Amino acid sequence: MYILAPSILGADFSMLNQQIKAVSDAGARYLHLDVMDGVFVPSISIGMPVISAIRKCSDQFFDVHMMVKEPGRYVEDIKKAGADLICVHQEACIHLDRTLHQIQSAGLKVGVAINPATPVEMLDCVLDQVDQVLIMSVNPGYGSQKFIPYTLNKIRKLRQILKERNLKVDIQVDGGVTLKNVRQFLDAGANILVSGSAVFAGDATENTRAFMNILKEYEAKEK
Repeated sequence: MYILAPSILGADFSMLNQQIKAVSDAGARYLHLDVMDGVFVPSISIGMPVISAIRKCSDQFFDVHMMVKEPGRYVEDIKKAGADLICVHQEACIHLDRTLHQIQSAGLKVGVAINPATPVEMLDCVLDQVDQVLIMSVNPGYGSQKFIPYTLNKIRKLRQILKERNLKVDIQVDGGVTLKNVRQFLDAGANILVSGSAVFAGDATENTRAFMNILKEYEAKEK
């Protein structure tokens, strides 16, 4: 299944409700919510109050990307705020296995992310514990960056590993995903695409529809 997960990091917060409704109505079933702490990454973004407020006006799948140090501290609070999936960084967890089990025990989908320079082999021991792996195609912390080309090889390698181990795990890619390069990520093996400014800059409805048309094209190829 191919999925578009618009990142609200690229949205206009003065009209956030309208923009979320626009992408939802245009077919985006996921919403990507970046939580940054100013420690693991340089920036500070949204937290539980904003997620809770968005949940009141959206029934989309909330994919919460925790770019924070030791995210296990916040699993229950993020769950209460409305998360469906919590994705944590391998690099941010001293005890990654414990953190992943915390998320699973909370009844949520489990995601793990790796930065561009982190090899996919670092996740070898936990691949059978997760629902989703997020390959960062930019260094995390800021929106509107250009993707790092070598991350495509990481997607290919991970897809091959998952195939060899017969694991049904989604591969998500986040960073610099646009309508011009989206096919590169799909061809490499990603099936969940995070995009912020490429969705929300300009007409969010039309941009979402354009992404969805490409995803439908790839779904048709697999039938």
